[in-house]
Amino acid sequence: MDELVRSLPSPTLPGIHLPCLDTHKGWLFKWTNYLKGYQRRWFVLSNGLLSYYRTQAEMAHTCRGTIPMAAAHIEVGDTCHLMISSAGRSYHLKATSEGECQRWVSALQQAKVTATALIQHSDDSGDEGPDAEEDDRALSQGVLKTLANKLDDLSTCNDLIGKHGAALQRSLSEVEELRGCANSVDKLKSVNERAALFRITSNAMINACRDFLDVAQSHSRRWQKVLQHEREQRHHLEETIEQLAKQHNSLETAWREKPTPYAGVERSCKGDDSEENDEFFDAMEDTPSFITLSTNAETQHKRSGSNQSMMSGGVPHDWTDHENLFLLQDTPGSNHMQLRRARRSRIPDKPNYSLNLWSIMKNCIGKDLSKIPMPVNFNEPLSMLQRLTEDLEYSELLDRAARCDSSLEQMCLVAAFSVSSYSTTIHRTAKPFNPLLGETYELDRLEDYGYRSICEQVSHHPPAAAHHVISQRGWTLWQHITIDSKFRGKYVSVMPLGNIHLQFHSSGNHYVWSKVTSTVHNIIVGKLWIDQSGDIDIVNSTTKDTCHLKFSPYSYFCREAPRKVTGVVEDQEGTAHYILSGTWDEKMESAKIVNSSQGCGGSEGKQKTVYQTLQSKLLWKKYPLPDNAENMHYFSALALTLNEPEEGVAPTDSRLRPDQRLMEAGLWDEANTHKQRLEECQRLERKRREVQATQALQEGQEVEVYQPLWFEKRTDDSARESSYIYRGGYWEAKERQDWRQCPDIF
Repeated sequence: MDELVRSLPSPTLPGIHLPCLDTHKGWLFKWTNYLKGYQRRWFVLSNGLLSYYRTQAEMAHTCRGTIPMAAAHIEVGDTCHLMISSAGRSYHLKATSEGECQRWVSALQQAKVTATALIQHSDDSGDEGPDAEEDDRALSQGVLKTLANKLDDLSTCNDLIGKHGAALQRSLSEVEELRGCANSVDKLKSVNERAALFRITSNAMINACRDFLDVAQSHSRRWQKVLQHEREQRHHLEETIEQLAKQHNSLETAWREKPTPYAGVERSCKGDDSEENDEFFDAMEDTPSFITLSTNAETQHKRSGSNQSMMSGGVPHDWTDHENLFLLQDTPGSNHMQLRRARRSRIPDKPNYSLNLWSIMKNCIGKDLSKIPMPVNFNEPLSMLQRLTEDLEYSELLDRAARCDSSLEQMCLVAAFSVSSYSTTIHRTAKPFNPLLGETYELDRLEDYGYRSICEQVSHHPPAAAHHVISQRGWTLWQHITIDSKFRGKYVSVMPLGNIHLQFHSSGNHYVWSKVTSTVHNIIVGKLWIDQSGDIDIVNSTTKDTCHLKFSPYSYFCREAPRKVTGVVEDQEGTAHYILSGTWDEKMESAKIVNSSQGCGGSEGKQKTVYQTLQSKLLWKKYPLPDNAENMHYFSALALTLNEPEEGVAPTDSRLRPDQRLMEAGLWDEANTHKQRLEECQRLERKRREVQATQALQEGQEVEVYQPLWFEKRTDDSARESSYIYRGGYWEAKERQDWRQCPDIF
């Protein structure tokens, strides 16, 4: 009988309670890591909490950890080992002897039962206070673990009942067979023992069922209250966010309608002639600190403060004034618009669908958006290759730069061109289509603007595109751009990686620069808006001239103009020659430096350089958007023509992509269907190449790497970078209409 009773798991069997002290102390060995192994710690069990310290003296000032027993799960191992699991963390402990281990297990079990009973009693005492509400989540987790433990006990009892019930049945059968025998008394004693054992396990099963039912019923009311409270909190939070979004928009509107006046403009309104002609403007207050001083020129006439520009030097609002055309012999005007009238000037209006961006984006936090399937609802009907081609919106800046005799003046126009590529993004918060591997896009503007452009998607993961442009007006541009995008919860950041190269045919000047980070804000609530921030360093690798451009991030508390861009053009000796200023969504100006000196200290104690400049000259100004642009994805005049059907293009051209074409026509449901089909085909093709690569490795053969059709990877020894360079042949293939080597990707 004693042996059978000892077979019961008494430390964990419900209904069998062992007496134990409320407080238990002693040394245990706690597992720390694989380097240190088990370390000796002083453990104290009191008030339902198991705390441990390095030494007994630490009890007065430093606790190394605390485990609430109400939500803990206790497991007994072999050779004095036990494990306590709580809040997703496991503690592996070891006692010095089996007796000590048994005493700790009994004490921990009793503390767990007591702590659970106290929690149940507090639940029945009435409504919770503020402190109890904060612990609802932890208590609910503890109850769930308690119920799980009860289920384990029920399973154990069920196994024991089956085992002892079978033994009892065998004993009864033996008694029937041994009636009248001498040893029948011993058999009856054995039957009585087994019947008693069966009764004990049955009672334990009944107690376990009762405990499980009591815990579930006692916490049912609490869980209902917690659920109702969470619903009310969510509703209140949604109302608060909506109200904050309205206040945000109201403040932004009020701030834009009444901007803060500049100190330089105020002084010009109050002073006399000499004060007006000697004005100081802090051109870059946030980063490289310098001050520009406008010099009185013979051609400068007196203006009032209301007519003066906020840029250094004071530029007239009439940007076509011949005095302000710095190296702009062919200013964009009527001829430019006349050339564009031959192409389409509108596309179907964007359907007015209600979009819930957060419902899709909430599961994408911290991920690369290029790897996440997104519906066309958040796209614009252009591919990334076409967006890359939009950099040529103001190609006439490069035409003028090609005719410059001075490399420093040429650098000013190149800098203005690098800024102009962002002017079309101010309202473009939708993402372009991710190109398929092998997808291409050509833009032939040889007759209109003298250049031809070809793009190809050369990599899928990471997404990378190669671009090559050659102009009959004296320049060649090429770039290899990889896009890295991350969703941060409130905003999406798009980081273009790679360099842009520009070379002028006559002088041989070779310019290199990169792009800044684009950020789309208000993903969760409010109106979406985009910002550009970061630095661009343009280097003329031929003459070693440099230009550092600073894109200031937007801030409500900054006195500077929104979307401000400033920069300095320096020669190879580090001498500054031009100050650049403007905004990336409107215009850029330059001012020639005639003198420089060291000024007073800045906000961080650094000395500012004071530049004395001539009057600013306009480099570039943004074209106005077409009529009804707000209903056509805010496309510029060039963007409206990018997806226009054209005969003779390669079968891989973005114009022929069916999902993009359907979206432009306003058929978004059909576009989503085709988009899913194309993406699935691309995934299957990628798996096929991976299988071929694995098979080649197993057979010891060389793995075949994907090779683009029109670009090849080359390494620039001087710059120590690898990029895809145009290998040629596209325009010749188009002339012959020989597209046999093009893959069928659509």
